[in-house]
Amino acid sequence: MSQLLPESFYEQSTLSLSKSLLGKHLVHESPEGKTVGRIVETEAYLGVIDQAAHSFNGRRTKRTEVMFGPPGVIYTYVMHTHCLINIVSNVVDVPEAVLIRAIEPVEGVELMRKRRNKQGVLLTNGPGKLTKAMGITMDAYGSIITEPPIYIVDGPTPTDIQVGPRIGIDNSGPAKEYPYRFWITNNKYVSR
Repeated sequence: MSQLLPESFYEQSTLSLSKSLLGKHLVHESPEGKTVGRIVETEAYLGVIDQAAHSFNGRRTKRTEVMFGPPGVIYTYVMHTHCLINIVSNVVDVPEAVLIRAIEPVEGVELMRKRRNKQGVLLTNGPGKLTKAMGITMDAYGSIITEPPIYIVDGPTPTDIQVGPRIGIDNSGPAKEYPYRFWITNNKYVSR
């Protein structure tokens, strides 16, 4: 198995972490089996100064509480009917996080197909799709990403990364144009 990423890895700035997570492997060891996906797309959310972030203006609620904690904690929330997984970044009391937006399946592909009833890129080319395929639920909220059952291990650093605006945040004023989305160039599992 590849090297488990240490807690210190998540202490970098949120924009830096968004890029650094590309190429790493997200792992979930569930009772049904193990699934692994290479992270191919992320989005950064810069908390207090980012109108698209749940913690904009220091908004501290039951839902956002873990964002104010230490980096490397999992922040899950439901959008529409989908659970989305984020990793808290930066430092304590700076409520920022990175959304894992898409993965390329590596291991446990049959289990992913069973959970999603989909094939090919439709399996994990979006944040709600990947969590369903990997069996990640709201139960992960507040867990630490550096230990099972959900964790991230090292993987090859991509040589070509693209940067652009985030997706699906049209009602967030000028923040909808911020270049806080990162993806591996020409990877077919990128959401758009």
